[in-house]
Amino acid sequence: MKPKAVVVYSGGMDSFTVLHLAKRQGYDVHALSFNYGQRHSKELDVAAAVCSAEKIPHKVVDITAINQLLQGSSLTSMDIDIPVGDYADDNMKSTVVPNRNMILLSLAIGYAVSLGADKVFYGAHSGDHDIYPDCRPEFVDAINAVSAVANYEPVAIVSPFLHESKLTILQTGLDMGLDYAQSWTCYQGLDKACGKCGSCIERLGAFAAVGLQDPLAYYS
Repeated sequence: MKPKAVVVYSGGMDSFTVLHLAKRQGYDVHALSFNYGQRHSKELDVAAAVCSAEKIPHKVVDITAINQLLQGSSLTSMDIDIPVGDYADDNMKSTVVPNRNMILLSLAIGYAVSLGADKVFYGAHSGDHDIYPDCRPEFVDAINAVSAVANYEPVAIVSPFLHESKLTILQTGLDMGLDYAQSWTCYQGLDKACGKCGSCIERLGAFAAVGLQDPLAYYS
């Protein structure tokens, strides 16, 4: 019987890779996605399509009621423009959603306990460290320490790419034969990826580094 694991699955290329990596490692994967009022909620449709095709159990949890508590981010506040340009601290800081990963991981840990799973996977990587406090190694260490004592059954938070780059994530996925047309990275919730936000630029840079064209359709 395969050990169970929960994967926090946004639909982006990082969590898309982690989802398949956990599956390849022999886990009975249960994907968990959250609608927290993000303007790029298209990622949830992409996540649902992948899980349906792969026959992976998938829950999409509506926590939009907390959106009113998580204002001040361009991802949750419609009156703040999504920044364009390079994926850099001063440019992307407005995309930080207050306490997001602590909230989402807390819910994922509870779900793992209810399933009898002892691991929760999520896709933080080294490129996030300077921008997102809840993707830093110190945060992962701290949330792991709390998770170990918060329930009778300890749950480990696993971040396979915590010290790796977006390029490593992409190369790992390509080595597994993944089709990244089945992922959504853009912070804009449009029909095509914008090609201008920091998230798109970082993704396009990774594909350029391996000499491939991103299979997603872009406006520019």
